[in-house]
Amino acid sequence: MKRLLPAIAALAVAAPALAAPAPAAGPEPIRGVVTKIDAGQITVRPKSGAPRTITLTPDWSVQVTKPIAISEIKEGSFIGTSEIPQEDGSGKSLEVHVFPPGVKIGEGHYAWNLRKGSMMTNGTVGKVTTGARGGRELQVSYSTGQRKIVVPPKVPVVQITNGDRSLVKTGAKVFLVAFPKPGGGGEITGAVAVGEKGAAPPM
Repeated sequence: MKRLLPAIAALAVAAPALAAPAPAAGPEPIRGVVTKIDAGQITVRPKSGAPRTITLTPDWSVQVTKPIAISEIKEGSFIGTSEIPQEDGSGKSLEVHVFPPGVKIGEGHYAWNLRKGSMMTNGTVGKVTTGARGGRELQVSYSTGQRKIVVPPKVPVVQITNGDRSLVKTGAKVFLVAFPKPGGGGEITGAVAVGEKGAAPPM
């Protein structure tokens, strides 16, 4: 659990930079394939653009996103979900990641970059209702409000767990949040996420 907290915290710290168009560089979520990794750096080839080389902190950790059944989302679960706002004020999930018991980080509703117009909602699940074709409708509460989230039946739902550094290797599909180094000179991260059995993390 302790090693997992900094990794999840990286996701939370990225939120303000995504929500506000500040002129200075801020934390940036990066998704792609590892082309090179050593003790101090990782190079990731994103879907578009040039490869990115990011420094790894000495204590960098690994998250593994493990698929779970949608029925595992229960009242009291703390989740994060990339979602698309709907006309009725609800959000339609693109993915759901369930945090470990006792971990509540990144709470709120803010802009995200998984798809154009997407948002990230992190909060505690209240009422859970079975939706169309076996999906779920969730009431998600956070410090500044609450939101109805509709989770379609085929949306990826994953549990975040700890993993070994050996999982982050050439060819692995990863997700990470890159932070500007203090004083300039590149980017740095303290956590890398991989999917179970080589899948791409859905965040």
